Amino acid sequence: MPLWQWLLDAAGLLLVLVLLYGGLLVLRRRVLSRHGGTFELSHRTAAAAPGKGWILGLGRYSGDNLEWFRIFSLSPWPKHVWGRSRMSYDGRREPAEGERHVLYPGHVVIACTTPDGKVELALSAESLTGFQAWLESHTPGTDWSR
Repeated sequence: MPLWQWLLDAAGLLLVLVLLYGGLLVLRRRVLSRHGGTFELSHRTAAAAPGKGWILGLGRYSGDNLEWFRIFSLSPWPKHVWGRSRMSYDGRREPAEGERHVLYPGHVVIACTTPDGKVELALSAESLTGFQAWLESHTPGTDWSR
């Protein structure tokens, strides 16, 4: 078989793999959001350099937990899970100049404290309202004396 046919076959296979990956990403997002409570949520993994370390993702409320999924991963399991009772909201800020290009448009950056340290998240203003409501609410029967 001539070289151009091998190259054409390889290009066709690559195209099929890219389309399959895209289809699986769409299917995964639909499965994750089937019960509602999902929103665009970016997580900053490395705060050493300004504007660096942001990873796009999805957030999902699951009972008393906030689950974070990478946007371009096929894994059905969350990469990070934060418990409501172990998380506190410290404030918000507008993205810095270098951060505006790597975050979703219109998102604000929030700082939270967990037992594992400081966590920075980026979400829309509407999602921030929902996040604050979720963080302040407790299930019936919560022990308020703690």
